[in-house]
Amino acid sequence: MKKSVDNNQLDERKKKILCAIIRNYLDSGEPVGSRTISKYTDLNLSSATIRNEMSDLEEMGLIIQPHTSAGRIPTDKAYRLYVDDLMVEKDKEIQELKGLLLETEGKMDTMLKNVAKVLATNTNYATVVSSPQVRGSKLKFIQLSRIDETQILAVIVSEGNVIKNNMIRISEPIDEETILKLNILLNTHLNGLSLEQISLGMIANLKQQAGIHSDIVGEVLDSLADAFKDDEDLQIYTSGATNILKYPELTDAGKASELISTFEEKEMFTKLVNDSLENETENGIQVYIGEESNVSAMKDCSVVTTTYDLGDGMKGSIAIIGPKRMDYEKVVASLKTMMTELDKAYKKGPKAIPDKKSNKKGS
Repeated sequence: MKKSVDNNQLDERKKKILCAIIRNYLDSGEPVGSRTISKYTDLNLSSATIRNEMSDLEEMGLIIQPHTSAGRIPTDKAYRLYVDDLMVEKDKEIQELKGLLLETEGKMDTMLKNVAKVLATNTNYATVVSSPQVRGSKLKFIQLSRIDETQILAVIVSEGNVIKNNMIRISEPIDEETILKLNILLNTHLNGLSLEQISLGMIANLKQQAGIHSDIVGEVLDSLADAFKDDEDLQIYTSGATNILKYPELTDAGKASELISTFEEKEMFTKLVNDSLENETENGIQVYIGEESNVSAMKDCSVVTTTYDLGDGMKGSIAIIGPKRMDYEKVVASLKTMMTELDKAYKKGPKAIPDKKSNKKGS
């Protein structure tokens, strides 16, 4: 049975120094000296003071000196303290995030439906609003937990408070100590990185350090890639589809039928949403006139889009669709007002959108 280290034995200074030793050792694989620690902590302590603290940590059995004149390396007790603290903190964060997501899930759905309805009423055109997606997200942390002798649960939390769970099947039982070390390995090297920043060399290095458990690391990295993909469950909310039939140039039987079908199916809006998010302009407004839009059914329409930002990489798109002779000034003003209200709802400052005429795509 593992013997835990009493957290109360360590004051804040010792905890920071021990944490710095562990992180540096995990990163380099080399014994860590006092001079190295003095560069990597925010304690502003001399090497002599740090050496004294390291001597205390050595007496407590948390670090050892592998050979004379070498630095120190962490012991199993140190790993246990480090990981226990890490897991307590992350468990708490996961529960808080889950509660937050459950609380806001229904509210978000209702809010976006209302946004579409209000804009359709105010402009007398049709409106499309997408659910928020995570863009350019970075990993916050990974937590591996043993479920039974054949399965491990990988919990991946990325920016935007997005939680992804994945069950990993294992061919042989794995003990808790190994799980803890894999947690340290993955979090030390991957936390704060986006998918694009995780190179093939980094993956090879992680698998090498994992040794016989490299297949588990591979599974986790695959799960990470899936978690960072654009959400396949993109929700599209529409309102005011019949408004565009008020304009004679759009009431031709064939045009009207195609437009209404587009609003009913909604799938065709996915590319419009993605283009809006990927081509976000400085002033936040994009205008697609006629065939500039990638939705073929809207070649006789104009589409004005903007993005809303809920923070932590969570962005969605709003589009207003009408005839080419639409009141662009009114549409842009309505979008700017809605952006301000959304920012207030999420306690952010107003989004800076200059008072300019609407821009054509690419201008």
